Amino acid sequence: MVVDAHHHFWDPARRDYPWMGVELAAIRRRFGPEDLAALLAETGVDRTVLVQTISSLDETREFLATAAATDFIAGVVGWIDLTDSAVADTLAELQSGPGGKFLVGIRHQVHDEPDPQWLLRADVQRGIQAVGDAGLVYDLLVKTRELPSAVETARRNPDMRFVLDHMAKPRIAAEPRDQDWERALAPLADYRNVSCKLSGLVTEAAWSDWTPEDLQPYVARALEWFGSERCLFGSDWPVCLVASEYSRVVRTMRTIVGENALVFGATAARVYRLA
Repeated sequence: MVVDAHHHFWDPARRDYPWMGVELAAIRRRFGPEDLAALLAETGVDRTVLVQTISSLDETREFLATAAATDFIAGVVGWIDLTDSAVADTLAELQSGPGGKFLVGIRHQVHDEPDPQWLLRADVQRGIQAVGDAGLVYDLLVKTRELPSAVETARRNPDMRFVLDHMAKPRIAAEPRDQDWERALAPLADYRNVSCKLSGLVTEAAWSDWTPEDLQPYVARALEWFGSERCLFGSDWPVCLVASEYSRVVRTMRTIVGENALVFGATAARVYRLA
């Protein structure tokens, strides 16, 4: 089973997406299952994980219903308010509601929080622990600035499963190579309860003229630190479209890592416990 472990759907006509600035005007339109289905067939991808885009319980509920009605969606990483004292009740309601069996993880846009230590707030830590108690993954959406708090979060919660999204967004387009990212990320790999999503890289490179060679050193580092058994592929579609069509993202990762069954499916199936 080939798995794309990270993609989104959205509809700007129905919801506001604060992160969708003018530079993303080209993708400010509706994207749904019908847009992705043909791309999966073309590239040989069997199943996907649908990931939240905004801080909205309504979106999470909608995504669970979409998963229940869509053959190729194997799991949903949704959003809840981690600071809410009723986190456990909210998770139970989601899991027992329509499409609840597809809820595999929770995520928050931590890199948009003003406080780089947001993850370590007592109320947030209680919320993350509730996610683990519910048998779910917590997806870490952080950049270099927040990596120390991600490391501490993994240390405090050794029995939880964590997935680092987008390799913590290394500045691939910057020169010289992003050594701050390397120094901050390496300690996270020491925690065996953390896996690393090889996703979102083309939009961290130069959008108009990136090459596989630009991405390769960063992917090689992730594979060196985490190993194939803790790395999983994600397209970050349709965000990736500002820099690359879907098929090129898939083809590029296959060029870099080869036909790696762990990266392209087995790790995602194990970590997210996909059916």
